[in-house]
Amino acid sequence: APAPPPAQHLFSDPAEIEALRGNLLAWYDKCKRDLPWRRLAAAEPDADRRAYAVWVSEIMLQQTQVATVIDYYNRWMQKWPTLQALAQASLEEVNELWAGLGYYSRGKRLQEAARKVVSELAGQMPRTAEDLQKLLPGVGRYTAGAIASMSYGQATGVVDGNVIRVLCRLRCIGADSSSPAVIERLWDMANALVDRSRPGDFNQALMELGATVCVPKAPLCGECPVKQHCRARRRKLFGKPAPVPDVEDCGVGSCPLCPPAAEPWDSSLGVTNFPRKAAKKPPRAARTATCVLERRGCHGALEYLIVQRPSSGLLAGLWEFPSLPLAQGLQEEKQREVLADHLRAWTGRPVAAGGLRFIGEVVHIFSHIHQTYVVYSLPLDGDVTLDPALSPSRWVTEKEFHASAVSTAMKKVL
Repeated sequence: APAPPPAQHLFSDPAEIEALRGNLLAWYDKCKRDLPWRRLAAAEPDADRRAYAVWVSEIMLQQTQVATVIDYYNRWMQKWPTLQALAQASLEEVNELWAGLGYYSRGKRLQEAARKVVSELAGQMPRTAEDLQKLLPGVGRYTAGAIASMSYGQATGVVDGNVIRVLCRLRCIGADSSSPAVIERLWDMANALVDRSRPGDFNQALMELGATVCVPKAPLCGECPVKQHCRARRRKLFGKPAPVPDVEDCGVGSCPLCPPAAEPWDSSLGVTNFPRKAAKKPPRAARTATCVLERRGCHGALEYLIVQRPSSGLLAGLWEFPSLPLAQGLQEEKQREVLADHLRAWTGRPVAAGGLRFIGEVVHIFSHIHQTYVVYSLPLDGDVTLDPALSPSRWVTEKEFHASAVSTAMKKVL
């Protein structure tokens, strides 16, 4: 069995916990950012409507910066102010509003969960973190804890990237912060720390601290409201302790939460020694041939053919120009040939590879894919009858294209 973590990594002194709570909440009340979901939740007396406002914001904020989310959130809540309104929307409408926000499955799962609440739960949101996670698709442990604490007052903690960073620094946790064992310890710590009378505010304060003060690089330690509780700061100020293990040093090799022996404390990094993360895998490279098919519409306006992607997988359900994944190392002549073959199905007529005009390449980075789009164009004369047996497709003007549920990558292509 792994060695238990020494007490110095945990919060066990009730007086210290109470002091930390008070200092953090006082700072939050004074310094918190004015964000639309906070205003909306604070002004909403109905707990379920408040939960919906929090839920939408938390889903949008996953893997996405606050500055990017604000406009999307405001437009979403204006269009679907209640969970019941969202349940009646179409997936196409959801995708159109979500376009450009990334990780498109989030919007789809949010709508699926809204429909489930309306159709299977009599319109009543689950009120505990456990039930939220169990009953709603797309709601994980963190989102469930956020909704339950902020909307229903459940004294449950949350652990996201900001909280991981704050807690690892507060208690000098240097083991891989993405490992299941460390994550579980951090959840235990968050649940022990959360203020029982203001759990939602405390959780937001902890995340706010990580987002604005205890940032990944160049943290503002002098402005931190809980700096007196921070063991990483203490180590920075007083240096690495003596070889004899004491409250500041568990002894390398025996403690499951200390930095590994191969990665000792680096005095030049200070508190940013923590948290430690496993090395990220580099994104895989992929190449896709994409063709912008053009025609003149009945009113003379230029129109483009867009087709819908499959309902699962990357960019599920979004619209794109006809595209085809390319094998690595394929020469340009062969690229044209395979793309021409692919386009025959969409146009219903032979397509000459030589007629494809090479435009250039567009690079778009997904979280796990370094995607290169090899872009061609092909003007078409006369009417083109689209085969209804194929995936959904339609002709759109440039204005209609931008109003459609298309990815940022396809906007780059155009």
